[in-house]
Amino acid sequence: MPESHIKTAFRARSRMTRRGALGLFVLPFTGLACSALEAKPLRIVCLDDGLTETLLMLGVRPVAIADREVWEKWVVEPPLPAEVADVGTLLEPNLEFLQQLRPDIILAIPYLDGIKPLLERVAPVTTIGIYTEDGQPYRRAIEATRQLARLVGKEAEGEALIAATDASLLGIRQELAPLSARPVYVVNFMDPRNVRVYGKKSLFQDVFDRIGLSNAWTGETNYWGFSTVGIDGLATSSDARLAYLEPLPEGAGGTLTESPVWNAMPFVRNRSIMRLPAVLMFGALPSASRFARVLAKAMTGEAARG
Repeated sequence: MPESHIKTAFRARSRMTRRGALGLFVLPFTGLACSALEAKPLRIVCLDDGLTETLLMLGVRPVAIADREVWEKWVVEPPLPAEVADVGTLLEPNLEFLQQLRPDIILAIPYLDGIKPLLERVAPVTTIGIYTEDGQPYRRAIEATRQLARLVGKEAEGEALIAATDASLLGIRQELAPLSARPVYVVNFMDPRNVRVYGKKSLFQDVFDRIGLSNAWTGETNYWGFSTVGIDGLATSSDARLAYLEPLPEGAGGTLTESPVWNAMPFVRNRSIMRLPAVLMFGALPSASRFARVLAKAMTGEAARG
């Protein structure tokens, strides 16, 4: 082979070697960049408080929710981080603000199917239903926990939340066994004359079943698990306790004490009324655990007072 050809071949080989060497450095850094992108947490806008409380218990903070004031008033626990933005009301979120947030995904519930096409203009929408015509919100809350855990890569945390909730309810069942003979109404006041009373298909009913209590309300309910009735509709059980959830409508307390209908109720005459702090009635596993805990505290407190 002529010397000139040898030199040309050698230069070509050298160029390939340098290119190959560069590739050895570039490929690992490219892999690292991909891993960093994969590890980047999802920007989630969550338009349901039950799903939001589940995310927070999994250690995931959404970038925004709907109606933060509702959370502070009705959910309370777990506390909502200050960094979580408010996109407005549930059925009329601020779409322009949503776009500015640049979410990777929007979490919704079947109740929001009417505005789903609008939401999909901003980001992909995943709908997760806990409250349906079939009822069983506790079982569906477990399914929702697992679905959310897979979505955010927190499967172990999801199973831990499910196990901890089940264990908590079992412990409360044992604690309340001596007090379980009398049924309990669970209500929240709409105004001084009307209440929502929770029964079949409600999260509260599912909790009752797990902690061994009987629900005094056996009437029909909607798919959210409640019925709206006048106070006189709570006279169906002569020995029932009444547990009512805060907050009360403004002025309701004073009006109730002056009402002949209210004062004629068996639970008023028997002084079997328990005041509960706010609990999300349309929540998921964290709300189920909170409800059982605050109810047990109220019932054991009532028993101690004799």
